[in-house]
Amino acid sequence: LHLFSFLDKNSRKNLAETCHKLLEVFQDPLLWSLLNFHSPVELKKDNFFLGPALKYLSICWYSERVKVCNIEDWMKKSFQKDFCNRHENTVSDFLLDVCNRCPNLLSLTLSGCGHVTDDCILQVLKNCPNLKSLKLENCVRITDHTLEAVTLHGASLRTLHVDFCRNITQAGLERVRQKCPSVMLRAERSANMIPDSKPEKKLEKASRKLVQL
Repeated sequence: LHLFSFLDKNSRKNLAETCHKLLEVFQDPLLWSLLNFHSPVELKKDNFFLGPALKYLSICWYSERVKVCNIEDWMKKSFQKDFCNRHENTVSDFLLDVCNRCPNLLSLTLSGCGHVTDDCILQVLKNCPNLKSLKLENCVRITDHTLEAVTLHGASLRTLHVDFCRNITQAGLERVRQKCPSVMLRAERSANMIPDSKPEKKLEKASRKLVQL
């Protein structure tokens, strides 16, 4: 276990394929207390193990393609829509698997996960009662429903970040501050950003400007 701890996920998997004893080490839950992923595609690889020992989980997608998932559907071109369809449920399905297998999770960080929904975060809060840190960045489908779930099911939560989550409102943030005063709350460029709206409304606004011009 000590030797495996120095290796990344791919190296651990390669070493585990050399003999049955090393495969047993690879499958030991104690080896997998921390998992970092840098793209949704990595979640589909068979180079890690989910278990009750998992305490820290991070899925941070910093690619330029994040922008594809974080724009309104009506603005996307065919390539962008196809790309989103292929990854739409990847992170959500993975997090539901975490809910079932990792009840002792302490920290969850999601960045650039444009398809993660309020319901998904609700399930995490319900199934991981020891969660102390929840950091969401640039997750555009997250709304005040997630903030409400925090007030109802985030009894152990001490840190909450909802940075660049443009569908979060000031009213939702105030509700968290009132009901969970012990939570360290941060919402950098969230409630003051322009939230998603229906294309009809945007077209109507654009038409008004043209008329005025």
